[in-house]
Amino acid sequence: MKRLGVAGWVLLTLVATAAVAPWISPYAPDALDLVNRRGVPSMAHWFGTDDLGRDLLSRILFGARVSLAVGLLSALVAAGIGIGVGATSGYLGGGVDAALMRLTDAALSVPRLLLLMVASAVLSPSIPVLVVLVGLVGWMETARVTRAAFLAAREREFVLAARAAGASAARIVSEHLLPVAAPAIAVAATLAVGRGILLESALSFFGIGVQPPAASWGNMLYQAQSTMSTEPWLALFPGLFIFVTVAAINTVGDRFGEGTRI
Repeated sequence: MKRLGVAGWVLLTLVATAAVAPWISPYAPDALDLVNRRGVPSMAHWFGTDDLGRDLLSRILFGARVSLAVGLLSALVAAGIGIGVGATSGYLGGGVDAALMRLTDAALSVPRLLLLMVASAVLSPSIPVLVVLVGLVGWMETARVTRAAFLAAREREFVLAARAAGASAARIVSEHLLPVAAPAIAVAATLAVGRGILLESALSFFGIGVQPPAASWGNMLYQAQSTMSTEPWLALFPGLFIFVTVAAINTVGDRFGEGTRI
């Protein structure tokens, strides 16, 4: 529980910091200072400045808003699709279950990053588009978890009693099966947040994600590619924030999972 507590506080701190970024940021994220281009970390600029003299700490704070928003919102999209597919599959069973699970297997067999790179290259890589695209390639785990929970719960006494009492399928699913599956779904959704942040960062790193001048941790890494050997702090700090955030999210998800029994 100690690890969960630390990870939880890390996440809360990151989310709170991102929320109040406009008020605590020492500089505007796009404020240029060509005199202090590629400045080393100092008291004036704690994380240094980039090739346009923009304060790196300010851009990381504002970038957190984008990266966390993409991670959270894409996880909600993935959870919505995954719960729908998994609940339908697990409750109905039979041929419907087989067909939906084959669809899930087929979706899992496609490399996500490659698919996202192709889609982002064709579509305009705005933040809403990224949220939808990342969500569309991340629903499969939630679908499997939801299906497994429904299969385990649909023959329990309280579900059979509700069915015998004439409860509708919608009522059985919403009032009996989903509450049982909720802890496992929460674990899958939590891990999907970290996956969404990584995918957004990867796409932005390749230049087909969040586009400048908007700041995200991924496109900050992309802009630092050419100067990693001479100005390593330009890549170190955004990379560190990605690592810490995803590690904290995965720790929280793993700890929830230890107490979940499907």
